[in-house]
Amino acid sequence: MQYVYSLLVLIGIYVTLSASFNLIIGNGGLISIAHPIFFALGAYTAALLGIHFNVPVLVSIVAGMLVALGSSFALSLPSLRISGDYLLIISIGFQLGFLQVIKNIDFTGGAGGLGNIPSVLSGETRDIVFASGSLLMALGVVLLIRWIVRSPYGRAITAMRDDELAFVTLGRNAMKIKLVIFALGSGFAGLAGGVYAYYFLYLSPDQFEILQSATILTMVVVGGMGSTLGPVVGGVLLLALPQAITFLQLPPNVMGPLQGVIYTLLVLIFLFVRPQGLISAARRQT
Repeated sequence: MQYVYSLLVLIGIYVTLSASFNLIIGNGGLISIAHPIFFALGAYTAALLGIHFNVPVLVSIVAGMLVALGSSFALSLPSLRISGDYLLIISIGFQLGFLQVIKNIDFTGGAGGLGNIPSVLSGETRDIVFASGSLLMALGVVLLIRWIVRSPYGRAITAMRDDELAFVTLGRNAMKIKLVIFALGSGFAGLAGGVYAYYFLYLSPDQFEILQSATILTMVVVGGMGSTLGPVVGGVLLLALPQAITFLQLPPNVMGPLQGVIYTLLVLIFLFVRPQGLISAARRQT
């Protein structure tokens, strides 16, 4: 049963990550792959507060979310003025640079990773609480994003994404909307990071590398970029897929690269064959 609970926790975490990333790239049209960094900021902040300052778990997780949200401005303020390919390049540099900082600071555990994260509860009760909490977190984030997208503010986001020049000509502030979208998406990623840290009790910089960006992007593209339900479907599907691959009983040094190849192929196939993803265009507003 612990395996099932762990899978449910991961589903909640990755649905939160994919839905929040979809808000940035799908609804907002902002091209960034630095989402795992805000996931890492939330995880490391929550873990370090628990380890060194004995901060209660819920407070630590919320603090991780707020740090991720606040830190998003360090990337968005200088880069959203240029957008496009330049934003993508800056986000890659931001991700690589931040990971190097984590790897070279003893306070964060360095390249060896951060352990000794205080455990909350024990036994099956712990698994049930985290699985339920993770799924409720994902549900809350998806419903909140759905409410935002379907509101008048959401229609302004769509108008800004589709034709920013016309949007600005009408006197609307596109920069402000971009900052809000990026901050909200990053904050939700930080929230997922806090849950991840307190459930798995170990963090390593390798968990937040470019491959993590590819994983989250694949979930969004396969599920349906710009839709609300798409990232949910993509997240669940791509978490179940590796479990099916394990039945092949391949060696670990093959499993890792194979997963990366499969994710890359899925992105390419869906971009060329079915760019709208699994959720059809007719259901994009649901």
